[in-house]
Amino acid sequence: MTSALPAAVLWDMDGTLVDTEPFWMAAEGPLIESYGGTWSHEQALGLVGLGLEDSARILQDAGVRMQIDDIVDVLTARVMAQLAEQGNPFRPGARELLADLRAAGVKTGLVTMSMRRMAETVVDQIPFEAFDVIVAGDDATRPKPYPDPYLQACDALGVAATDAVAIEDSPNGLRAAVASGAVTIGVPLMVSLAGAGAHELWPTLEGRTTDDIAAAFARHRHGHVA
Repeated sequence: MTSALPAAVLWDMDGTLVDTEPFWMAAEGPLIESYGGTWSHEQALGLVGLGLEDSARILQDAGVRMQIDDIVDVLTARVMAQLAEQGNPFRPGARELLADLRAAGVKTGLVTMSMRRMAETVVDQIPFEAFDVIVAGDDATRPKPYPDPYLQACDALGVAATDAVAIEDSPNGLRAAVASGAVTIGVPLMVSLAGAGAHELWPTLEGRTTDDIAAAFARHRHGHVA
């Protein structure tokens, strides 16, 4: 290995580690329709990367006559049921890269706006000890795109954010990670990441290893642009 390892690698969950965005969309549409509203694919894309409370407010505006906490609970329960039935829908290369980082001794954190109970469901279905810390939506002092969740994860890991790498799939997530000071890699899924500030954009994690993470960290850790 020619490049120094980052002190930690921080992973977004929905859309980055696991492709659960279709699960969320499958939960949102029927809920809105049950109150007589309509919900388009484009509207659903607008929720990608948002905190659940912010998403719930948008669903209220679309006609869902429920309290915010109740909307969050219903959506989370429906997505967790799909996870229990289908297992983790890992994005290509994500599980392999995570395992490689663990084998190399790199600290890892999961930084998600989903509820902790859902994050733990995903983590419990990974067949190795995957993360040193989880910061979930109900842990964050402020949601993404604020940097708080990433800073909280770094604090829990005992590392500086500037010594970490973050992996994200949404503009809101990228903005949060970049604002924290971490070297940030965008791996787009459903929405464009152009202009969101990622230090690098990778079309996929498939075939990526700890060496690739270390090389990206070396290229950008002092604010340099490759």
